[in-house]
Amino acid sequence: MSLFDVNEKDYKAKNAPLAYRMAPKTIDEVVGQEEIIGQGKLLRRLIETDRISSIIFFGPPGIGKTAIARVIANSTKGHFEWLNASIAKVDDIRKVSLGAKNRIKHYKTKTILFLDEIHRFNKLQQDALLPDVEEGNLILIGATTENPFFYVNSALVSRSQIFELTPLSIDNLKTLINRGIKSYSNLKIEIKGDALEHLAKLSDGDARRALSALELGVLSTKPNKKGIIIITLTVAEESIQKKAVVYDKHGDQHYDTISAFIKSMRGSDPDATLYYLAKMIYAGEDPRFIARRIVICAAEDVGNADPLALVVANSAMQAAEFVGMPEARIPLAQSAVYVACAPKSNAAYMGINAALKDVKENPTLEVPIHLRNPVFKQERERGKGKGYKYAHDYEGGVVKQDYMAKKIQYYFPKDIGYEKKIKARLDDII
Repeated sequence: MSLFDVNEKDYKAKNAPLAYRMAPKTIDEVVGQEEIIGQGKLLRRLIETDRISSIIFFGPPGIGKTAIARVIANSTKGHFEWLNASIAKVDDIRKVSLGAKNRIKHYKTKTILFLDEIHRFNKLQQDALLPDVEEGNLILIGATTENPFFYVNSALVSRSQIFELTPLSIDNLKTLINRGIKSYSNLKIEIKGDALEHLAKLSDGDARRALSALELGVLSTKPNKKGIIIITLTVAEESIQKKAVVYDKHGDQHYDTISAFIKSMRGSDPDATLYYLAKMIYAGEDPRFIARRIVICAAEDVGNADPLALVVANSAMQAAEFVGMPEARIPLAQSAVYVACAPKSNAAYMGINAALKDVKENPTLEVPIHLRNPVFKQERERGKGKGYKYAHDYEGGVVKQDYMAKKIQYYFPKDIGYEKKIKARLDDII
């Protein structure tokens, strides 16, 4: 039986998982993804007018790809088919294709095929879909956790609208959890604020995970003397199998932990660095936030004592963004340890601060006339740019000339790491 052919009674069957029972039937019941199904947004308009064309949803598990497909199934006047690419074969596609052609020929009815995990189809299977999609016999709705531009036939991608779904926010998940509690109409359930926060936070944007944890907590907790099932933080921790770390993204623990992380890198303690990194990762901190702090530390505290530190940190930031969690922890750890172990110099950081202070508080220095850029003939005639010495025309690529109207030193390289070489070079040429 098709996933979308179940009747209302079966849909609300008591033995169905809570996440399944909570699946939205209308677009107004969908939680999150406002950027693509909010009022006036393209996908919402397509659903409301029953004008769906071929589309591909992609994003992490449990964020609403199948849920939106259910909404489309409930909203369309066309025929809806469902296949899972992990088990479907080319013969299944041909069967759907034949049925679609017959509906067009005899009933003038469109067929929408929802293909879950489309990235699992190999090239041959995806190619089998292409003619029907191209000719309009089938409207394809694909769902994938992988980037379709890498894993889906480019011809299918070019004929489809691509919608990227994002992890649900903590507020979105709280809304779903509270709805889930209300759905137990025959039970009295109370969830503590810290337990609600923990479930929403540790579900990592995954609605299915949040509702499954709630269901596990409800089913495993006995009612108290008043007949109320109390979901405490302890129950929430056990249900989602992850303990709560005291770490509020907007409170002292957040700022104290990131402060300790940065100071540990600055202080060249790789073990403390890894501990605070692990604490932030475990607590669900945004890996991009962590990566940015490593990049800043590489520039501010390591600087030119080891210029490669900034390269490593920036590469780790890009890698973390590309691979996502949980694997992002690996490049983050590598770069944090590298920065922690690198020689330290804040000379460039102190230099720019001193220069900015000068610019802000003192009269602005004019650019020496020989360094100015003459655009017009009249400017050259007035001496603009005249007398400039091109450094590469001189031995060693260095030439003595004034580069500031008033000589001020801002950069004081330290006698450490690679900056020791920079210091020696400046001593030679200045």
